[in-house]
Amino acid sequence: MNARRITLLLCTAETLGMAGFALFAALLPQFQALWGLSNTEAGWIGGGFFLGYMLAVPVLTGLTDRHDARLIYLWAMLLTAVASAGFVFADGFWSALLWRVLAGIGLAGTYMPGLKALSERIDGASQSRAIAFYTASFGLGTALSFTLSGELARLGGWQLPALLSGACALLAWALVYWGMAPKAVVAHAPRNLLDLAPLKNRAVLAYCLAYAMHNLELFALRAWLVAFVVFSGHLQGVDPWLSGTWVAMLATLIGMPSSILGNELALRFGRQRWLIGVMLSSALLAAVVGLGAALPFWAMLGLILIYAVTVTADSASLTAGLVSVAPASHRGAAMALYSCTGFTGAFLGPLLFGMTLDVLGDELLLGWWAAFALMGLLLTLGPLALWWAGRAREVARAPE
Repeated sequence: MNARRITLLLCTAETLGMAGFALFAALLPQFQALWGLSNTEAGWIGGGFFLGYMLAVPVLTGLTDRHDARLIYLWAMLLTAVASAGFVFADGFWSALLWRVLAGIGLAGTYMPGLKALSERIDGASQSRAIAFYTASFGLGTALSFTLSGELARLGGWQLPALLSGACALLAWALVYWGMAPKAVVAHAPRNLLDLAPLKNRAVLAYCLAYAMHNLELFALRAWLVAFVVFSGHLQGVDPWLSGTWVAMLATLIGMPSSILGNELALRFGRQRWLIGVMLSSALLAAVVGLGAALPFWAMLGLILIYAVTVTADSASLTAGLVSVAPASHRGAAMALYSCTGFTGAFLGPLLFGMTLDVLGDELLLGWWAAFALMGLLLTLGPLALWWAGRAREVARAPE
């Protein structure tokens, strides 16, 4: 199978498997009213998806160093189908949290194992670009999930997009099962299931921390953007001419070219320099984007879209960088650590955002400004980690 075909197949499957990803975020104001959720409880459910991911990914991705990543992917996609469709049985905080945690476990067995399957089947210069397209498909799947969830909920209630997302996951399973051949795993020295060797690699650790802060900011934005647009309308006493789900779709969709172009620019100008610059720019924008709720809608929309570009411009480059610095014999374990720490950030982002709103008030501009600004402040830990790793390499190379 050639590089283009395998890339297209896995990108399509990943997009389909993401159909239920944004269901809760897209309909968050509706669920808060339906189940009487506080912002902190909503943050728990929004972050619960990533809690399941975080707990499962070290094991499921680590298994790809022992077994064909395709096999892990297929079983996990079946779980994704069950968890996505099963959300129709949610009737409050605890049941919703349970189904979202299960869905997160499903993603833990598809996203990084899918990336491993891709990187094992593509070599050379094509690998970095294939990874960029694959990570961008995560954004495409999220954008479509926002749109489908919002529009289908209007037609048949929130249960309809939940059921459809389960069907999409089954279709993704069929594509990979019949479209991608198994691949023998290269034997390496025996190791524990939880391989801790990547912890000794400073560059791997730096990429892991940077990815955690990237995801903290990214998924806080995705979890609360619809609610932010609703707040802006209430603050100004008008109904926005574009619904929150469509704004979230646009903000997510713009992340695809931003992520791909960001990786190309990183290849041209140097990965570390690019990542540090982009992440600091995003942190600065986070400090002001919350104030956008007081602006005219067109100005707020423009600010959000610019912010969304900076939030995602480092995504593919971070992942490609991790793959480039991880030793081949421990690449699956390095991906597991990277994904686990990254989605720890994804779990904490929505939760910390919701807690900030509960403390300072979700009906006040101050609360929304502070929630976004906190994400930007924490993001700065990422560029610091990358600088630390780069500085260590320079010292190691310096002549004595």
